[in-house]
Amino acid sequence: MPHTWGFDGPGVVHRLPSGHRGIALTFDACGGRGGSGYDRVLIDFLRRREIPATLFINSRWIDANPAVFRRLAAEPLFEIANHGTRHLPLSVTGRSAYGIPGTRDAAEVYEEIAGNRAKLTRLLGSPPRFFRSGTAYCDDVAARIVTAMGERFAGFSVNGDGGATFSPEQVRTTVGSAPAGSVVICHMNHPEGGTAAGITAAVPRLQASGHTFVRLSDALH
Repeated sequence: MPHTWGFDGPGVVHRLPSGHRGIALTFDACGGRGGSGYDRVLIDFLRRREIPATLFINSRWIDANPAVFRRLAAEPLFEIANHGTRHLPLSVTGRSAYGIPGTRDAAEVYEEIAGNRAKLTRLLGSPPRFFRSGTAYCDDVAARIVTAMGERFAGFSVNGDGGATFSPEQVRTTVGSAPAGSVVICHMNHPEGGTAAGITAAVPRLQASGHTFVRLSDALH
């Protein structure tokens, strides 16, 4: 039986290695009821400024945005990571997070990871290195299953857009104050939200103060 439930668990990575001066921007694309939109303004900003990022993409978002996905996957600036098959919190007992029922047992945990992993492997030509569950919640048993399947569970240290609910000013303030070594979580599937405007304001400010940006695989080997 699991002993923990939340954003932490065995092997969950919240920060870059000690002494690393970069900041890892990560953007979730949740799909389904979580939203299959595409924040083109956000991604175009990252392209223009040549800001690397790790994109956690759900299976259903790929199905809704196949052409966009292919373009993103072809760009070295971006690293594609696994955001699950059905965007479920990762539990072996069916626990919920934010009103979303989680996987109910180890078999469903496996499918939540493996279904989208197989799709990404087919589309990318190699398996993803990082996984983040829907809501980023997990229990300790489920977290160990992620590791056993050869992926690293990526948490976060800075909640940059509050699950795509923050205003542009809230995103700017939160992301703009991220310290070196942070893993920042935001969303790229809610173009109607404040994420793009907030990131557009925060990133130049961080760069001006000497911060650099990395994909997770650039810092975590």
